[in-house]
Amino acid sequence: MYAPEFAADPHAAYARLRARHGAVAPVEVAPGVGAHLVLDYRAAWEILTDRDAHWSKDPRPWEASLPDTPEAQGVLGMIGYRPNALFTDGSVHDRFRQAVSDCFRLIQPHRLRATVTEIADDLVRKFAAEGRADLVGQYARPLMARVINSLYGRSDASGRELDRILTTLANAVGADAVAANEQFGGYMNELITAKYESPGDDLPSWLIGHPAQLAPEEVVQHVVLTLGAGNEPSANLISNTTARMLTDERYYSSLTDGALSTREALAEVLRTDPSMANYGPYFATRPVRFHGTWIQPAELVLVSYAGAGSDPTGLPAHADERSDGGAHLGFGAGEHRCPAADPALLIAATAIDRLLTLLPGLELAVPFDALTWRPGPFHRALAALPVTFGPVRPDQPGVTPWTSSKPSPSIP
Repeated sequence: MYAPEFAADPHAAYARLRARHGAVAPVEVAPGVGAHLVLDYRAAWEILTDRDAHWSKDPRPWEASLPDTPEAQGVLGMIGYRPNALFTDGSVHDRFRQAVSDCFRLIQPHRLRATVTEIADDLVRKFAAEGRADLVGQYARPLMARVINSLYGRSDASGRELDRILTTLANAVGADAVAANEQFGGYMNELITAKYESPGDDLPSWLIGHPAQLAPEEVVQHVVLTLGAGNEPSANLISNTTARMLTDERYYSSLTDGALSTREALAEVLRTDPSMANYGPYFATRPVRFHGTWIQPAELVLVSYAGAGSDPTGLPAHADERSDGGAHLGFGAGEHRCPAADPALLIAATAIDRLLTLLPGLELAVPFDALTWRPGPFHRALAALPVTFGPVRPDQPGVTPWTSSKPSPSIP
């Protein structure tokens, strides 16, 4: 799953694995690091919504079994134990989850929409006159780094370094990922120290002041979790959905006739090509035969959100091609479902709609099949998204970043 060949066509790989092994298939996430990949929608749903303690999120028994190699250690940046809501169970998880959920509910949608619009317009302004751009490197990634910095009370100046660190972590490649994990820890310690000294109107300060009374280390770990989960996946969601809208006739025509909306495109991408395609690490609490496969407690189980979403037999009957009908697993499900799904969708929809509003004649500069996807076992991430459009100059009349900063009327 770490090879470029897998990144180039993961759905073909899912189909082969499903045909050969059924609902649960053996895979490697790094050289010498095996896992069970859940490809069936119903099997994925069973794990994600388990309330009978059949499955645990604690990876420490699995960590102890890993070989001492750079490749294995590189995976720990994404799956290694941290005392946070992602890697805990029971009452400990419930306490952490409540704090994180409460803090995300403090985000005001109108303020977030205005922030995304301002940042989007500023980024478009920098390349609008060129008539071409890479929407990954020049738009989606810098936009998310700046939005995240705003939510976490950091300046734009630290956004580029944050994006580099999180991208390296997500790639999960050997010594580079180990170094990035250490750099991320330093970034977090600096951020949290500043927030204890001078709290603000931001997520870290809300976590510090929450009634759950998180210890300083617990605050650090939840800022690590929420910041990492918010930046890279959201940037990829923006890029993946934009690419889909510019190539799928159902959405491409909607750019002029409104046939299908940005929200519907986001829902479809979250179902079939989510930015976190294979994740949701789980571990059996006892030896279990699960959908025909024996799984031991110290073995890694990953949920293939993309594989489950493309399972030809497992999707609920109400899921159709225009929307997910509540069926996609792109944000997980159950008690570990992403608590920031609503802000993430608002950010992505606003960012995409600003592009479609501001750049006339937006289209891919290369065929979709010529796009390059970054290798990695966990993510679905474009290396670049080259586009062309009608150049927009500062003195050009009409709706441009220089004459209007109002969000597109299609944004709810």
